[in-house]
Amino acid sequence: MFNPFSGMKRIAGWFSQGVSIKAKIIIAIIGLFVIAGLGVAAYKINHYAEHDPNACMMCHVHDDANKKWAETEHKTVTCHVCHQASRKQQITQMYRFAFLGQKTVEPRHGEIIVAWKICYQCHWEKNEEYSKAKLVNRSRLHAKHVFIEQIECSKCHGYKTHEFTAEARFCVKCHKDREVHGIGMEELACLNCHTDRTADLMPGRNKCMFCHGTEKVRTQLIADGTLDVIHNQPDEKTIKKAIKINVPEDAPMQFDCYECHKPHEASRPDWSKCLSCHKNIINVGQHGMHIEGVGMKCKQCHKPHVWRVTPQQAKKDCVTCHSYKDPMNFIGPS
Repeated sequence: MFNPFSGMKRIAGWFSQGVSIKAKIIIAIIGLFVIAGLGVAAYKINHYAEHDPNACMMCHVHDDANKKWAETEHKTVTCHVCHQASRKQQITQMYRFAFLGQKTVEPRHGEIIVAWKICYQCHWEKNEEYSKAKLVNRSRLHAKHVFIEQIECSKCHGYKTHEFTAEARFCVKCHKDREVHGIGMEELACLNCHTDRTADLMPGRNKCMFCHGTEKVRTQLIADGTLDVIHNQPDEKTIKKAIKINVPEDAPMQFDCYECHKPHEASRPDWSKCLSCHKNIINVGQHGMHIEGVGMKCKQCHKPHVWRVTPQQAKKDCVTCHSYKDPMNFIGPS
């Protein structure tokens, strides 16, 4: 019966007695070169498998994904930076390809392939290797969705393979009852209105003025660099089409536009609701006579966005019914 230990013993005896010192040195040097060569080869093979996207293409199952990846802002980020498979998973994948002939990727059925903590490494903490990655650590949009609602990044970014910028109206996939209505506003991108600038993500007045205001407001918003203007600026055609309004800085009403304008409801502002806030105004000055006596609507005198009746307006509008009276005396004695 063959005994490997006795064979090794005979080889060791031959090496110690039958080989000259010079030969031993040569054999030792050759052995060191072989070990070093194997180490370098092992390192290169491991580096290729762990960092080179071409290694992923060996199995020929990622052709479409690779083409899309090569066209995105992540094209300088190698596969394994995001797809961090364990050794066990890597060996399983290689076995399935080499021995089972598996040529396709199995359906994931909602499985999270890239966890948010991996995205966090570049987009929240500064990563020197990928220093150009946009940080979202001051983004209220991400604070709300990732940390409060516990939504994985890939549900919005990459829900289609390697398409990282969410579609303009992607939000309505979850917010199903939040379609946009209104003249010229149908099909607008969600972030054309909603913004990182406000704590509740609601459109602030300035965000509405991106389309309805002056170039000065647009310049200011773009300079702030919030995500909504980085990725979802309204196009020039939409901006040009929007009705331009004047909202004086000293206007008495300083509430947000959506208090009156309901973009998710197919209706115009209901001016009859003014009295739901101004409950006692009908008893002040001449309001009762104009509203109840004549049947006038609030906006006939109080022009939207300006609100205050000026002498110039009174000389134009009030005289259609009676002689000019100073609007400053309107709320005084009759």
